[in-house]
This record gives sequence, structure tokens and C-alpha cells, in this order.
Amino acid sequence: MIYGAMKFSIGGSLKLAFRPWVEGLENIPERGPAILASNHLSFSDSFFLPAVLDRKVTFIAKAEYFTAPGVKGKLTAAFFKGVGQLPVDRSGARGAGEAAIKAGIQVVESGGLFGIYPEGTRSPDGRLYRGKPGGLARVALATGAPVIPVAMIDTEKIQPPGQVVPKLMRPGIRIGKPLDFSRYQGMDGDRFILRSVTDEVMYEIMKLSGQEYVDIYATAAKRQIADEAKAKAEEAKRERKQAQAAGDEGGRAQSQGCAGDEDGTERSGA
Repeated sequence: MIYGAMKFSIGGSLKLAFRPWVEGLENIPERGPAILASNHLSFSDSFFLPAVLDRKVTFIAKAEYFTAPGVKGKLTAAFFKGVGQLPVDRSGARGAGEAAIKAGIQVVESGGLFGIYPEGTRSPDGRLYRGKPGGLARVALATGAPVIPVAMIDTEKIQPPGQVVPKLMRPGIRIGKPLDFSRYQGMDGDRFILRSVTDEVMYEIMKLSGQEYVDIYATAAKRQIADEAKAKAEEAKRERKQAQAAGDEGGRAQSQGCAGDEDGTERSGA
């Protein structure tokens, strides 16, 4: 009920304002369980994809979004519940990973569509990063549900970091054909199988999106980018200090030179 109202209001507004184009809608089953595995370029991905589908898609979100105090917290919780987000408690023994897997299995076993981002986080630079083998593959192998690769196109350009007002442009969504991994069902404890399943899905997403593939995790790339930015900032700070020190030294030398000239003038006049 709430999801339908939110989909009508938010989803309708998104489609009207941004007019997203879609390819491959016929690959989404009219009924029955499926896993939608998508690249992740923007926070808005979790809104654009459900907006163009007739069926409800359930994504996972950190539990803090649902437990914040006060009026604002209640409104935030209502919003995330309304758009189909499922709270995941990250305080367990193995954190969000196990909680996400359990949540995904529950959604799929109830016959729903479960949305997941195999990269684990948003791409820091628009490229496609290595998929994490835990969540996606384990849910697929535990349930036998088909995995449908999805490519979000240009969603990161709508509201880049630091830009307050979204840019009105047409993002795209390409939906691939379902992938059947039922041959591996029950083998979710084999890390080589998990890796193989994840890599196959990521390859299909890469073909759909046209993104450059980077064979490292996005979280590692973000740390690397942050470290490089920090190193550049520290280098710039050192250069400023050196320039300031050189300027101060030059100023002292000039002052001493002026003082020497004054002394020489006085002696020659004597």
C-alpha cells in the first residue's frame, strides 16, 4: 500500500522529470522470484530502477536509516520503508554481509524481486569494479533464483558530488537476460564457485553498461583515491611552507642588504 503510493508519487515524478529510457523490460518476470544485480553509480539508482518496473523491488539499507530518533527520524524511516528498502542490522558477528544475505534470501523465498549491487558500494569514478562474491552469489545459490543483470547508464551525471541541484537529463537502464545458476545450487560454501558466479554476472553487467572494468574492489579504489588526495594535499601544504620559508628568507636577506648599504653610506660620508 505504502510502496504503491510512494512509487506513484516519487516514481511518477522521476519518470516525468528525467524521462529515463529502458531496454529489456521483457526480461523481468511478471511473477516469481528473481535477483536484480546492478552496477552502482549513484544514490538515485535505487529509485530509478523501481520507477520503471511494474513489480516491487526490495533493496537493503543500513538499519540506522530506520531507527533515528525524532520527527525527522520517523519521516526518514517511513520514506525508506515506502520505497522498498529493507533494514539491515550491521552489529552482528559478521556485520552487514550476513544480514544482507539473510534478508535477500527471505525476499527471494517469498517470491519477490531482490535488488543488489555486487560492487558493494558506489563506483568512485564511473568505472565498473570487481564484484564481491558473498551476497549476490550466496543468495542465488541458496535459492536457485535467476539472476538478472542490470546496467544503470549516466545516473552519476545527474547529481555529481558537490552539486546541489540535479541536472535534468535522461539516464538509461539496460536489463539483460536472466542467468541460471541452479546447476550450482547448494554449493554456496565453495568460494571458487562463488567467485565464478559473481564474475559471470559482472561480465554481463559490463557488456550492458559499456563501462571500463577494473579488477579491484571499489572499496579499495576509494581508499586509494582518498590516500592519493591526502598525499597531494600534504605535498601542496609542504610546497606552500617551503615557498613561505623562501619568501621569508628572501625578505631577511633584502633587509640585511639594505642595512649594509646604509652602513656603507655613513662610512663613505665620514
